[in-house]
Amino acid sequence: MKTHQKEAIKDHRELEIYKKAFDAGMEIFHLSKKFPVEERYSLTDQIRRSSRSVCANLAEAWRKRRNAIVSM
Repeated sequence: MKTHQKEAIKDHRELEIYKKAFDAGMEIFHLSKKFPVEERYSLTDQIRRSSRSVCANLAEAWRKRRNAIVSM
């Protein structure tokens, strides 16, 4: 009888939540291209930066967690 073991996740990009956040960020980027020109440097920029920060925060938390485990 085989047991099904999940492989260890080696990188934050393998996390399902990271993949979803990345896809959402890309969708936000493409949708924000359709925003009015007068919003290009205010609302559009803010929305794009905030959507990218989700992935950046996940990556940072992953690195901190991995470093904490390695340090033990």
